[in-house]
Amino acid sequence: MNIYMTTGTMDFMEKVKDQYVDETIHLMNGVGTTLLLHETNGKSVFQTPRKFEVVGSFGQLTEPGFFAMDNVAVTDEGKPIFEHQYKHMGEKLQNMPGFIAFRLLRPIGNDTYTLLTEWTDRRLYEIWNNSPGNQLSDKTDFKDAGGAAQHIFTSAPYTTHYKTPTEEV
Repeated sequence: MNIYMTTGTMDFMEKVKDQYVDETIHLMNGVGTTLLLHETNGKSVFQTPRKFEVVGSFGQLTEPGFFAMDNVAVTDEGKPIFEHQYKHMGEKLQNMPGFIAFRLLRPIGNDTYTLLTEWTDRRLYEIWNNSPGNQLSDKTDFKDAGGAAQHIFTSAPYTTHYKTPTEEV
């Protein structure tokens, strides 16, 4: 499974989505941008997408929803460790109130992974995000088998938030 993303104005992104009614494409609004997310086993319908391979998945992406995308740049040596750590995150989140779906996205053509979670609303996401059990709250160190810290990140992680047009930011 692959995910492709592209951004643009709301009007243009709506037109693109309307051209491909047989494809699984989600329209989302963020701060100052609109994003289309295309989930498919085939090729992208976008001209110049950001490309990802889905290496961890739980649930179905739906509309309406609130989406959080944790973007994490990982060293080449750290990629297997990172994927092992987060591949089954959706299963761990499945009983969280408001949780809908999860995708671990391996980048194609760069080093920035995306941990995509979908929630029924922002409030429930924030409750989880601010909780001590949030697996993403400490993305700075990983431990090897002997307990020594391994630094696998090339830059500070950052999170972007999106909502489907029927939900409030």
